[in-house]
Amino acid sequence: MFNSKLWVCFEITDYIYDPDYHQLKRIMNYPLIAQQTSISEKQVRNTIQLFDEGATLPFISRYRKEATGGLDEVQIGAIKDAYTRQQEVEKRREAILKSIEDQGKLTPELRKQISGVYSLVELEDIYLPYKQKRKTRASMAVEKGLEPLAQLIFSGKTPDPERQALTYLNSQVEKVEDALQGARDIIAEWISENQDARGRVRSVFQRGAVITSKVKKKKEEEGVKYRDYFDFSEPLSKIPSHRLLALRRGEEEGFLSVDLSPDEDQAIENLDRIFLKGTPGSKDQLELAITDSYKRLLKPGIETEFSNLSKERADQYAIQIFTENLRQLLLASPLGQKNVLAIDPGYRTGCKVVVLDSQGNLLADKVIYPFDKSNDANTTLSDLIQKYKIEAIAVGNGTAGRETEDFVKKLLSSAGKENEIGLFMVSEQGASIYSASDVAREEFPDKDVTVRGSVSIGRRLMDPLAELVKIDPKSIGVGQYQHDVDQNALKNALDVAVESCVNSVGVNLNTASKHLLRYVSGLGPALAQNIVDFRAKNGNFKSRQQLLKVPRLGAKAFEQAAGFLRIENGSNPLDNSAVHPESYPIIERMAKDLGATVKDLVQKPELRKQLNPLLYVTETVGLPTLKDILQELEKPSRDPRTPVKKFEFDSAVRKPEDLRVGMVLQGIVTNITAFGAFVDVGVKQDGLVHLSQMADRYVKDPNEIVKLQQIVTVKVSEVDLGRKRIALSMKGL
Repeated sequence: MFNSKLWVCFEITDYIYDPDYHQLKRIMNYPLIAQQTSISEKQVRNTIQLFDEGATLPFISRYRKEATGGLDEVQIGAIKDAYTRQQEVEKRREAILKSIEDQGKLTPELRKQISGVYSLVELEDIYLPYKQKRKTRASMAVEKGLEPLAQLIFSGKTPDPERQALTYLNSQVEKVEDALQGARDIIAEWISENQDARGRVRSVFQRGAVITSKVKKKKEEEGVKYRDYFDFSEPLSKIPSHRLLALRRGEEEGFLSVDLSPDEDQAIENLDRIFLKGTPGSKDQLELAITDSYKRLLKPGIETEFSNLSKERADQYAIQIFTENLRQLLLASPLGQKNVLAIDPGYRTGCKVVVLDSQGNLLADKVIYPFDKSNDANTTLSDLIQKYKIEAIAVGNGTAGRETEDFVKKLLSSAGKENEIGLFMVSEQGASIYSASDVAREEFPDKDVTVRGSVSIGRRLMDPLAELVKIDPKSIGVGQYQHDVDQNALKNALDVAVESCVNSVGVNLNTASKHLLRYVSGLGPALAQNIVDFRAKNGNFKSRQQLLKVPRLGAKAFEQAAGFLRIENGSNPLDNSAVHPESYPIIERMAKDLGATVKDLVQKPELRKQLNPLLYVTETVGLPTLKDILQELEKPSRDPRTPVKKFEFDSAVRKPEDLRVGMVLQGIVTNITAFGAFVDVGVKQDGLVHLSQMADRYVKDPNEIVKLQQIVTVKVSEVDLGRKRIALSMKGL
């Protein structure tokens, strides 16, 4: 009798009994995942077990180092991805087995063959002969009774196929050539469904497939932006992701014809080695069938397969770039909690000004017109600065940004406050998306989009992470071809990146918005809203334990979330640290052993130096966790982000026409792509530092040299006003 709480293993190694479903289920192939990720099987097994128990990636990497052997987020993410892919294979395997079984064709040998592969491609190849198809030339030939003729020819034993074909003539098959054509159609389909044949054609594609593109007739002018691809050819194995995605976009927009082909003669020769055999008469027919099978069935099918595979790889690389850019942007330097005045610049419609308190709450909003030669703007701005004790000013970097910055500089200088109040240029990318969003309308239902946009600019200066999580990452404007890649894969990757950033920084439980809380490990939109509602009704949280009083927030969610939530000035100093509540007893024991309090341990480094971590190792808590605890006690609630730095563009350069070849300027990296980095030098149009111009050595990845928002020194190498292109170089600088 089976215990309903256990998984009971049978003698066979491929299956275990699942008592909840009263059926056999396949064992997860841990060795395969270990091989795919280059991580030990034990680490893979333990990590997958944690995922199955409901643990999140940030939680596992931070608080379960003993179980994973100290794997980082990237390695744990790789295991999760491989695990997901294997689950997809298992799901497809079950569907294939059921389909073949329903057809009454599932033999023990076939079941064993299907059970022995772990690749979707191999599974589909095995399933292909059993797959329900629409009517084909081969199926129509079978209906006409030509399958026996096909078998004779395919065996290579008939010396005279024409004579044999005479015996198959009937009302549906009137001519010998019709009979031979039907037999060849059947043979062509057999060849296309043969695993060895498909494998050999794939091999030819793998080694030598070339992707080519031609401009479509009468599309030259309309598709001029794809001029580089009007007559293009490159080996598929070497084409970079951005070029492949550009080709795909040009094809989808109707400007390019794209083809993917290997060496046709080589592919057909490989097939001949398998199937071309027997009498000269049979060979003649087989040769025609092989060529037809390749051109009509195999080549289009494998071409689609490789086209999809190359697109998937290009997507993965583009998503990887986008994800890294987003991570850098989210972890950009914060100003912190200060009273901020934010300005969304404008000429005709004026500059929209808002005042935010240190928590980001809107206190006041005004519109000023600093370019109409009146003093009203000076007076209004001066009054706001004095009344609200402004500590920093944020100016959006859009239209009139540089001019608005000059106006504020003069104002601060005349008041003698240029050294007291920080002035910062802030990226407006995505601010307009936020201002028109449901999120912004919910926050400021009685304010228009201009006020909301200014608030977003100010909050971005204070805490980029807390503000940017409210915006669809695709609207932030970093990365490449984000609208061309698989949108589900992109969303999943970006969600993981946001979750990682939020949890690495930590979240103030008493000030965080629901939009920020939703990314905390173990929470999500519903629990985030419940926390905000609970806070509004009951006041600020005094301890992490109070989280268990939030509706629907149970023990598992608490376990996953608590360590990433911070409470300033709470009853327990550890609640404002990354130490997980499950480790509080260890610290309390440490303090007791030293005759001190937990607060003493946090405040007095000389006490911590007396601790020997080895004395506190247990079966569940090892040195990795203990080292993390002691490190956290040194700097509780530390923010891993670096402080914000002030930056100013060259005052003499304001528009592209001001640029001269050879100029050396400072700029800010605004975007990173596979082919280089875009840099803002203050002329309202970013310049490109191509990969080949980033250093005096070979550079494979721009991230080796630059990071988003980094201040860099560049030299102007080309200015093409007509094409609106600025080429920059970092070589020798």
